[in-house]
Amino acid sequence: MSKVYIIHENSEWTIHLTKRLEELGVPFEEWHLDEGLFDLSKEPPEGIFYSRMSASSHTRGHRFAPEYSGQVLAWLEAHGRNVYNGSRALELEVSKVKQYLELNKHGVTTPRTIATVGKQQLLEAAKQFEGRAFITKHNRAGKGLGVQLFQSVEALKAYVESPSFEEPVDGITLIQEYIQSPESYITRCEFVGGEFVYAVKVDTSEGFELCPADACQIGDLFCPVGEEVEEKPKFQVIEGFDDPVIEKYKRVLDSNNIQVAGIEFIRNETGEIFTYDINTNTNYNSDAEAKAGKYGMLELAKFLEAQLIAEYGAVAKTR
Repeated sequence: MSKVYIIHENSEWTIHLTKRLEELGVPFEEWHLDEGLFDLSKEPPEGIFYSRMSASSHTRGHRFAPEYSGQVLAWLEAHGRNVYNGSRALELEVSKVKQYLELNKHGVTTPRTIATVGKQQLLEAAKQFEGRAFITKHNRAGKGLGVQLFQSVEALKAYVESPSFEEPVDGITLIQEYIQSPESYITRCEFVGGEFVYAVKVDTSEGFELCPADACQIGDLFCPVGEEVEEKPKFQVIEGFDDPVIEKYKRVLDSNNIQVAGIEFIRNETGEIFTYDINTNTNYNSDAEAKAGKYGMLELAKFLEAQLIAEYGAVAKTR
């Protein structure tokens, strides 16, 4: 029986999708690829495949899950299976450098970024931001890995030489200009099937928690000193969000064969947009969605059902 196969390494993030597939009666199977095996001489099963592999898998003890998934995705694609968020999506998921290059190719502005390997090179790169605030982050990230704000090269040097320095899993640390925002929030644009679903405003005044399952705390990075923050929702779906950057994002996703993603940006004091992340393993905030009446995982489940039917015709419902 043809079905939807979900490739991932974290059941906590996947259960919200499988529940929606169950509601719709769509047959599915999970492939948890923290470990496994596959025979190159055999063909994959019939069905459509959707990858939710995460760049932060190593923080959950699944160090080689993305590497293994890359081989599985290549096997599936070599046999002509329809894979959503396939090899190219995974390639961008684990490399912010490649994300920024693709965004820039399509006219999307990103913060100035320098990629480094080695502590001395990291310090040398920081000298180019002398007199300005800058941040560090890991190239293969997720969960805000390696994100730190610095006001000087001396402060970075003290961090790099301390026991608290975080070595990136791929060895690549990025130095990036700090975008000063007049308000303490970022915007995340959600896409399913390559189409814009909604934008969500994420309050970062008390940290940088981007989704309910992916806490990315970086302290007061975006919080103006001394500002009193009123009680307000952490996540808010923005009604009627419309900006020319959406069409650019859609072109980026289309050219890289990415169907599902959350793309994040921040505005500076003049209103200019700086895009800094493409998350191809996107999650959604249930409270914000319930209030807005928009549901990302439901849209994703419907999209996968439609693709399964388009390829195999009527499918046997599981309910």
